Amino acid sequence: MTKAELRKQIRLLKQQYTVEELKKMSQHAIQRMEAHPSFISAQTVLLYHALSDEVDTTHLIQQYADKKTILLPTVVGDELELHIFDAESETKTGVFGIIESEGQLFTDYSQIDLAIIPGMAFDKEGNRLGRGKGYYDRLLPQLHCPKIGLCFSFQYFDSIPHEKHDTPMDEIITT
Repeated sequence: MTKAELRKQIRLLKQQYTVEELKKMSQHAIQRMEAHPSFISAQTVLLYHALSDEVDTTHLIQQYADKKTILLPTVVGDELELHIFDAESETKTGVFGIIESEGQLFTDYSQIDLAIIPGMAFDKEGNRLGRGKGYYDRLLPQLHCPKIGLCFSFQYFDSIPHEKHDTPMDEIITT
């Protein structure tokens, strides 16, 4: 199966659920993330503001914005910039409909303790299939912290197509 075929298959699987069902399914993965030792000890966490068909991270963002430094990606051209999100941060809807923080730009990637990463699919080896634009492919090699993929159980496979340059996750948490 090619990457494009797998993306199409995942999109069809996601369409079998309502947004409300996906939000409810997200709760188990979010609880597992909150209990994870890497999350508990992390002071600076790269998160993502979920699209309606991704594991909903709203609780993590809101619950921990005053306890940890929460970073959210912002699409700028072909790159992802990281911005601090806190209670005072303004947000905007970005080019792909993703809610982005307009908080302070964060550039010291060595200070990131944990990266929680979305994907279309993951496998048992930690391989990740993104949406195909390469934003995380360019960001992930710059991060030297644990990387945890977050997905629904139907997005987790024994093996998915990947290439040598793809950065694997250290762990995958599913619903």
